[in-house]
Amino acid sequence: MSIYDTLNDKQKEAVEYTEGPLLILAGAGSGKTRVLTHRVAWLIDELGVNPWNIMAITFTNKAAGEMRDRVDQLVGYGSESIWVSTFHSTCVRFLRRHSDRIGYDTNFTIYDTDDQKTVIKDVCKRLQIDTKQLKERTIMNAISSAKDELITPEQFYLNAAGDYQQKRIAQCYMEYQATLKKSNAFDFDDLIMKTVELLKNNEDVLEGYQRRFRYIMVDEYQDTNTAQFELIRLLAGGYRNLCVVGDDDQSIYKFRGANIRNILDFESVYPEAKVIKLEQNYRSRGRILDAANAVISHNIGRKEKALWTDKGEGEKIHFIQFDTAYDEADYIIKDIRQKVQEQEKRYDDFAVLYRTNAQSRLLEERCIFAGVPYNVVGGTNFYSRKEIKDVLAYLKTIDNGRDDIAVKRIINVPKRGIGATTINKVQDYADLHEISFFQALEEADRIPTLGKAGVKLEPFVTLIRSFRTKAKEYGLGRLMQDILDTTGYLAYLEESEEEDAEDRIENVDELLNKMIDYEDSAEEPTLSGFLEEVALVADIDSVDGSEEKVLLMTLHSAKGLEFDHVYLAGMEDGVFPSYMTITGDDPSEIEEERRLAYVGITRAMEHLSITCARQRMIHGQTQYNMISRFVREIPEELLDHKLPSKKHPEWEEAAFKKPLVKAVVRPKTTQAEAKPFLLRSAQTMSKPAAAPTKEGAGTLGYGVGDRVKHMKFGEGTVMQIDPGTRDYQVTVAFDTAGTKIMYAGFAKLQKI
Repeated sequence: MSIYDTLNDKQKEAVEYTEGPLLILAGAGSGKTRVLTHRVAWLIDELGVNPWNIMAITFTNKAAGEMRDRVDQLVGYGSESIWVSTFHSTCVRFLRRHSDRIGYDTNFTIYDTDDQKTVIKDVCKRLQIDTKQLKERTIMNAISSAKDELITPEQFYLNAAGDYQQKRIAQCYMEYQATLKKSNAFDFDDLIMKTVELLKNNEDVLEGYQRRFRYIMVDEYQDTNTAQFELIRLLAGGYRNLCVVGDDDQSIYKFRGANIRNILDFESVYPEAKVIKLEQNYRSRGRILDAANAVISHNIGRKEKALWTDKGEGEKIHFIQFDTAYDEADYIIKDIRQKVQEQEKRYDDFAVLYRTNAQSRLLEERCIFAGVPYNVVGGTNFYSRKEIKDVLAYLKTIDNGRDDIAVKRIINVPKRGIGATTINKVQDYADLHEISFFQALEEADRIPTLGKAGVKLEPFVTLIRSFRTKAKEYGLGRLMQDILDTTGYLAYLEESEEEDAEDRIENVDELLNKMIDYEDSAEEPTLSGFLEEVALVADIDSVDGSEEKVLLMTLHSAKGLEFDHVYLAGMEDGVFPSYMTITGDDPSEIEEERRLAYVGITRAMEHLSITCARQRMIHGQTQYNMISRFVREIPEELLDHKLPSKKHPEWEEAAFKKPLVKAVVRPKTTQAEAKPFLLRSAQTMSKPAAAPTKEGAGTLGYGVGDRVKHMKFGEGTVMQIDPGTRDYQVTVAFDTAGTKIMYAGFAKLQKI
C-alpha cells in the first residue's frame, strides 16, 4: 500500500499538482501538514526532484522542527538537504552570505527588543523628544509596522506630510536606522526587509536562489505580512512553482502585522493559480463544524468554504448563561471535575478558552478550591504577576508595615529616586535596633549614614501613613482606587513601554474586582481578611504535579491546538467582541474577532460548551452584558438550550431576574474557611439612607431619571440608585454602552 493511498481525494490532488502556483485553502483540522510533507515526498520519489531544490517555509521554530521530523520519516535519505526553515532563519542565512552587497559586514549582530529600546531611548535624547508626549513604545511600533510594509525612513518622512508627530517618528526612524547601520546590526524586522532589499538590488543573487529553489512551499500563509509576501514572490519568480497553504478564516494576527489580503488576493497576483479546498475535517464532530461554519459565514472578506466530517453529528453544543462571572467559573470547573470523576476522563482532555488574560483569575481560583490541577498557558499565575504583587505589597504595608519584603518591593515603585544603597543603609539601621524596615524608615532622620538621601524617604512614609488613616474611613474598593490614583501606578504601567502594559492594567482592574466582590460578600470585610483570603488562594498547591492538567488559555494561544472538551467562557458582547470593537468604525475589526471565535469553536473535537454571564465586573464596575453576537449566529437547533430573546440593553434588566439557570449557592465567609467572590445582590445590602430621587438628588447631584455623562461610556439615563454599605450603587442605561452598575465615587457622573 502506497503512503499516498491514505490521502483523501482533495489532499491527493494537492500533493500531485506540482507545476505552477497553487493555493491550498486548508480548513481547520483538514490535515494541511500531512499534505505538505507528502507533497515533498512526491516531488522526490515520483518526479525525481533534488532535495536541495525544495524549500518549505513556516513561522515558528517548533512548526519547522515538526515539519522536518515528518519529512525525514517520509523521505529518509537525502531529506537533510531540503530547506525547511522559518522566515527569519532563512533571511539570516541569506544575509550571512551577502550582506556586504547592501553595505553591512557579514558578521553583523541581531538586536533583540531590549537592544531596540536602548537605541530608541538614546535617539529620543539626541533628538530632544519628550517621551511623555511621544512614547518610546509608540515609536518602536511605528517603525516595526513601516518595515512590515517595506517603507523606508525616507518614504516614511515623505508620507508624514504635515503631521508633526509622524514627522518626529520619521526623524527617529532615520536616526534609529543610522545607529543600527553604524553598529553593523539588524533588528528582527530588518532581517526580512533587508533581504528583500538585497534580492531586489542584486540580480545575480536573486537569480541564484531562484535557480536553486525550484519548488517553494509556505505554511500558514494567512499570517504573512507585506515584507514576507514580497520575499516569497521574488524567490518564486523563476519557476513560479509556489504552493501556499493557509486558511483565511483563521487569520487572527492583524495586531502583529499579518495582512489577510495576501491570501485573499493570491489569484490576482498569480492569475494562473489553481485553488484546492481542503474541507474534510478530521478533528471535530458534525454539530461543532456546523456551528463554526454558521458563525464564519457572516464575514464578507473570506473565501467561500465549509467544513464537513464523516465522524458523525455528535452531541449538541452546550450553552448556558449565568447570573455572574463567578457562577460561570464555578460551574465550568465543577463540570470538569465531575466529568473526570464519573466518565474516567483526564484533566488534560479539557481546555477553557477566553478572550483576555484577566479572565483567568476566577477560573484559577475555582481550580484551586476544587482541587483541579491546571496550567495557565502563555501567562503567569494571577497572583504571581508583578503588577498584582506590587499592589498587594502596598496593601500589606498599609495593613501592618511589618512585611519588610512588601515595603522594599514598593518603596521605589513607581520610581521615587530611592536606590539600593539607601535601602541597604536603612536595613542596617533596622537590624542594629531590631525594628522593622518601615519603622526604620520612620526614623530616617536618625540614620547618620543616609545624608541627603534621607529626604527622599519622608514622602513615602507620609504616603503610607495617609493611606492607613484613609483605610479606617474608606471601604476596601475605594481604598485601592485611592492607592492607584495617588501613587500613579496605572500611569506608571502605561509609561513602562512594555508590550503587555494593557494586559497588566486589566489584571490590576481584575484585582479591584476581586476586592469589591470580597467587600460585598464577607460578613465583616477587613483589609487583613482580604489579604488572608488572597494568601490562601495564592499558596494552595494544585494537588497534582504531573502534566495531567486543565489548560486555561486565551483564544490566540489556542490556535493550532485541539482538545476533546472545550469551554468558551465570557461569550458576551462587550467582552468578546470587546466594547471597543463593537463601537469602532472599522468593520474589519469585527471580522477579525469573528475569525477568533471560529478558531475557538474548531479547537473542540468531541464536546463544546459555551458560557456567558449576565453581569461581570470590569474595571471595578458591575457591567450587564448581552449574549455575544457570535453565539446568536449559531443556529438554535445546534444548541441544547434556547437563547433568550434579544432585547435593548435598557430593558434587559427584567431578564436578569429570570435566570436561565439556577445560580450557584455560595456559603458565607468564615474565619475557618475563606471563600472568595461571595457576591451579594444590591437588593440585600444594608441601606443606611434613602436613595436620592429626581426631585431630591441629595449629595450626588443627580437622581433617578436624570441624564448624566460618564467620561468613558458617554451619556445615559439614571435608572436606579441603591445605597450600599459605604457608597451608592448607581444603575445607568447608557445610550451606546448599555446598562452598567457602578459605585458613585468611582463613576464621577456629571448631570447634563
